Amino acid sequence: MRNRFGGILILLAACALSAPTNPCAFAQSSSPLSAPIPRPQTPNPKPQSPAPITLGQSVVPLYGPWKFQTGDSPIDPKTGKPLWAEPAFDDSHWESVDLTPKVGAIDPNNGRSAYVPGWTAMGHPGYWGYAWYRLRVQVQARPGQELALAGPLDLEDAYQVFDDGEMVGSFGDFSSRRPKVYFTQPRMFRLPEPATHDPASGRAGVGTDESTRVLVFRVWMDPQSLISVPDAGGLHSAPVLGDTGAVVAGYQVRWLELIRSYASSAALALLFGLLAAVAFSLILFDRSDRVYLWMGALFLLFAVHAALAVIGAWTEFQSIPINNLFFDCLANPLICAVWVMVWRVWFGQQRPQWMPQLTAGLTLLLTVSTILGEEVFFGLVPHEVAVHFVIVTLVLRLLFFALLLWVVVEGILKQGVEGWLVLPVAVLRGIGDFSTELSVLHIRQRWFPFGVHVNLAIIASLLVAVVIALLLLRRLLLSVRRQRQMALDVKQAQEVQQVILPEARLTLPGLTIESEYRPAREVGGDFFQIIPHKTDGSLLIVAGDVTGKGLKAGMLVALLVGAVRSTAETDSDPAGILAALNRRLIGRADAQATCLALRIAADGTVTLANAGHMPPYLNGELVEMEGALPLGMSEAAELSVMHFQLKPGDRLVLLSDGIVEATDGNGQLFGFDRVHSLLRSATTAAEIAVAAQSFGQEDDISVISVTRAAVAEHALA
Repeated sequence: MRNRFGGILILLAACALSAPTNPCAFAQSSSPLSAPIPRPQTPNPKPQSPAPITLGQSVVPLYGPWKFQTGDSPIDPKTGKPLWAEPAFDDSHWESVDLTPKVGAIDPNNGRSAYVPGWTAMGHPGYWGYAWYRLRVQVQARPGQELALAGPLDLEDAYQVFDDGEMVGSFGDFSSRRPKVYFTQPRMFRLPEPATHDPASGRAGVGTDESTRVLVFRVWMDPQSLISVPDAGGLHSAPVLGDTGAVVAGYQVRWLELIRSYASSAALALLFGLLAAVAFSLILFDRSDRVYLWMGALFLLFAVHAALAVIGAWTEFQSIPINNLFFDCLANPLICAVWVMVWRVWFGQQRPQWMPQLTAGLTLLLTVSTILGEEVFFGLVPHEVAVHFVIVTLVLRLLFFALLLWVVVEGILKQGVEGWLVLPVAVLRGIGDFSTELSVLHIRQRWFPFGVHVNLAIIASLLVAVVIALLLLRRLLLSVRRQRQMALDVKQAQEVQQVILPEARLTLPGLTIESEYRPAREVGGDFFQIIPHKTDGSLLIVAGDVTGKGLKAGMLVALLVGAVRSTAETDSDPAGILAALNRRLIGRADAQATCLALRIAADGTVTLANAGHMPPYLNGELVEMEGALPLGMSEAAELSVMHFQLKPGDRLVLLSDGIVEATDGNGQLFGFDRVHSLLRSATTAAEIAVAAQSFGQEDDISVISVTRAAVAEHALA
C-alpha cells in the first residue's frame, strides 16, 4: 500500500567570481613652470586562477524502459537464488515498462506529481501477487565513489532489490508465504563497489570506473490494493541511483516530507484526545447527563482513528492488514454506532426502543463485511467473493448514515432549534465518511498547503470538532443554569424546612423540650412537630422519617407537616393523626414514611402510636412496643398503640434511625449499644446528635428530649 508523501531532490552548485580593482588616475598641472608629474606605473596583474569546480549529475532517476513480467521467478538449482534476478537471464521477451511520468500526471490517491499508473492500467487488470522489474544500467563513477539506490516513493506494496543477482535490501517482510506489507516509506540501499576497468582500454574516461549493473525489483501486491487504489500494481515512481551522499540527503528530505505530510493527522489525534478528556470531565458538572460519556467515547475513537493513520505512515509497528483491521474494521464501525447513540442520548429519545439493538447489529455486520471485503485474513474467502462484500460494506455505511439522519430529524421535530443546530454536524459527518465516493463527482479531495496533506475528510473532521465543541459549550451553559436554578430551589426548600421546625428549646408548664435536627443533605427527610394544646395543657409530638433524601424528600416532608398541623386542630389523638397521614400518602408512588405520634396530658399520661418508627427511650431504656407497617403502604394498616405514665423527673427521648445507622470509616455501625450508653451519659439533645454525627453520619439525625419537671413550673413569657 503506498503512502501519501512526495520527494523533491534539489542539486546545488556554487562558483567563485573575482575581479581586479581598477587603478586611480591623478590630474596633471597646466602651468608651464611646473614639471610634469610622472604617472605612477601599475604592474600588470596576473589573472586569478579559477576555482576547481566539477559539475556533475549526483542522482539519476531510473525511468527505464524496464523489463516487466508478472508471476514469480523459479529458483536456480545451482545457486539457490531466483533465476530472474541473475544478470545473465534473458529478459528480451518480457514486456517493456517506461516509468517516465507524463506531464501533469497526478496521483489520484495523494495528489503527488510525477505519477505513473500501475500494471492494472497497463494490460493486467485484476492481477495481484508477484511481479518483476529488470533494468541494465551502465554507470561511470569516480574511483572509490560509493553508490546507493533510493527505493521508489510510490508502489504497491512490498519489494526486494537485487544488484547483479545479489539481494541488497527489501521493504516489507518476505519470511512468510504472504509477505507482510507496510505503508510505503523512504528506503535507500548501498550498492557494492563497481568493478574497476583499465582506463587504457577505452571503456571509460580517465579517473572514472565504468560498470554495467542489472538492477532487479521483485514486487508483491496485496489483493486489498485492488480495492483501495484505482490503478494499482507495482512501481508508480522511478527508483533513483546516484552518489551515496546525495541519496542519503534525498532520503532524509523524503522522511521530513512524510512526517510533514501526516502532521495534520497527528494534530487531529491530539485535538480529539484533548476533546475526549474535556468531554469526560464535563460529567463532573452534571452526573445525570450521559451524553458527555458518549461524546467522550466518540472523541476518543476519533483520536484513535487518526493515531492509527499516523502510526501506519511513520512506523512499521503494524502491517497494513493489522492497521486496516483496527482502522477500517473496528474503529470505523464503532464510530458509526457511537455517532447514532450520541445524538439519540443528546435529544433524550426513548423510542423506538429497538434502536440500540439495531445499531449494535449493524455494527457487527459492518465489521464482518469490512473484514471480508478487505481480505484482512488472506484466504478466508475467495477473492471473487470478497469483492462483493465491498458493495455490502458501502450499503451498510449508507444505512448507518440514514439512521443518523433519522435520529437528527426526530430531534428537529422534538426540540426544534436544538435539532437544527445538530443537522450541520450530521451533514459534515456524511461528507467526511463518503469523501472517497464523492470523487466520482469530480470534487477536489486533497490539498497540500506547505507540504501538509489535507483532504476533505480531515476538513470535515475539524469542522465537526468545532461545531460539536460549540454545542457542548452551549449544553454545558444550559446545564449550569439548570443547576443554579435547582440550587436556588434547594436553598429555598431548606429555608422552608427551617421555618417549619420548632424551636430547639421549649419550656411548657411542667415540661422541658429540647430538639436537634441535622440533615445529611441540604434538605432532609426527617421531620417533627411539637404542638401544645391551647386549652387542656396537653402536648402533641409527631416525629417521622420519609423515604429518600434531598429535594423530593423535603417536598414530602412539607406535605406531611401541613397535614399534621391541619389535623391537630380538630383531632389531637395520636392514632387519628397517623391515620390522616396514611391517607395522604396512599396512592403516591414511592411515598412512604415511618412515623410516631404521642400525646402527653397535663397529668403526665402518655398515649403513643407508632407506624414503623423507632420507639422512644424512657429514662435511657427502650420502650417495648409491637411493630407496625410504615405509612403509605396499606389503607388498612394497623398501628401500634400503647399508654404509660410520665412521672416527675422522667426523661423521654425520641430518636431517628440516622443515629443508630451512623457508620465510621471501617463500616462499623453506631448501633443500639452505643445509643444505650450515650443516653445514660448525655444531658442534652445536642450532645446526642454531635456524638452520632462525629461517628459518621449517613442519614438525617433528629433528637427530641422531653423531661417532666419534679415541680410544676409556669411557662416563661
